[in-house]
Amino acid sequence: MAKVTVLGAGAWGTAFGQVLADAGNDVTMWAIEPEIVEAIATQHTNPVRLPSVKKLPDNMTATGDRAEAVKGADYIVVAIAAQFARVALEPFKDLIEESTKIVSLMKGIEKTTGKRMDQVVSEALDLPAERFLAVSGPNLSKQIAAREPAATVVACENIENAEAFAKVCTTEYFHAFASPDVIGLELCGSLKNVVALAVGMVHGAGFGENTAAMVQTRGIAEIKAVGTAAGAMPETFYGLAGIGDLIATCGSPLSRNYTFGANLGKGLSVEEATKVSNGVAEGVATAGAVVALGEQYHVDTPLAKAMAHVLSDHISCEQMLSEMLPKDTLAE
Repeated sequence: MAKVTVLGAGAWGTAFGQVLADAGNDVTMWAIEPEIVEAIATQHTNPVRLPSVKKLPDNMTATGDRAEAVKGADYIVVAIAAQFARVALEPFKDLIEESTKIVSLMKGIEKTTGKRMDQVVSEALDLPAERFLAVSGPNLSKQIAAREPAATVVACENIENAEAFAKVCTTEYFHAFASPDVIGLELCGSLKNVVALAVGMVHGAGFGENTAAMVQTRGIAEIKAVGTAAGAMPETFYGLAGIGDLIATCGSPLSRNYTFGANLGKGLSVEEATKVSNGVAEGVATAGAVVALGEQYHVDTPLAKAMAHVLSDHISCEQMLSEMLPKDTLAE
C-alpha cells in the first residue's frame, strides 16, 4: 500500500511499525542504537524496547542511516521522545521529499517553548500544515503489540489526508478514525499525562476509585477548558483521543505516567521515581507547560498547578488533592 518510515524504535514506535506492516505496508524503522537496528533488520525482533514480540513482520526492516531511511517514503512516522523532537528532527530537514507526509505519535508539550508537537515538527522541518498528521488514542504499546483490538484517531488540517493515512494504518485488530482537529488531538494526548500522574499518585497513596474518578473527571474538564480556549473542537475531548486515552492511561500499570505517579504517591521523590521507572514520564515535563497554557488562555488549571507543586516541592497526595479542589462551592 505505502512505503512508511518510523523514526524511533522504542516500544510504541516498534508496535506501530508492526501495525503498519500488518496493514500491508513496507516499513523501515530508523534508530540511533546499532544493536536495535541490527536486531530488527536481521532477526525481526526488538529485544531491547519490545521484547514481548518474538517476531516482527517480514516486511519490517531497519537502518541507522538517515538518508536511506527517508528516501522515497510516502509517510514518515515520528516516535521520538517529545522533549527531544526538535533536535532529533532537524538533521532530517533537507532529506525529506516534498511529497512526504509527516505523522506524529508524540504526546507532549515542548518544555522550553510551551509549543505543541505539531508546532515543533512544522518548525523543525519547515512543514506546511496539510502535510502534518497526528495519531492519538487509547494505545498502550504492549497491548497493541499483542494485537489486542484497539482504535485510534488520525488528525490533519486536510481531512482527506487524515482519511488516507487512517486506511494505511487500519488492520483487523487496529482501527483508525479521521479528524480535522489537530489542536484537540495534540492537547488531549499531552494534557492527559498530567492527569495520569495525579491518578497514579492517588492509587499509590492508597486511596480508592471514588478519589481516582474525581481526579479523572476534573482532569478531563480542565483539559477541555484549556483545549477549547486554544481553538480545539469540544467533541474531541469526549472521543477516543480524549476520554478514551484518559481511561487507558489512568487505569493501567503499563502507563509510564500512571506508574510514575503511583511511585510518588508511595512517598518516592521525583529522582527516586525516575530511577524506578527507568526514565522520566512525559507528564513530568508537561505539568508546568499546562499551567503556562492556562495562563496564556486565561483558564484556571488547579490540577496541573497542584501536580506542578508536587513535582517541584514534593507535597503529599493529600495536599495535592486539597489544592486541586475549589475552596468555594461552584457549579460543575
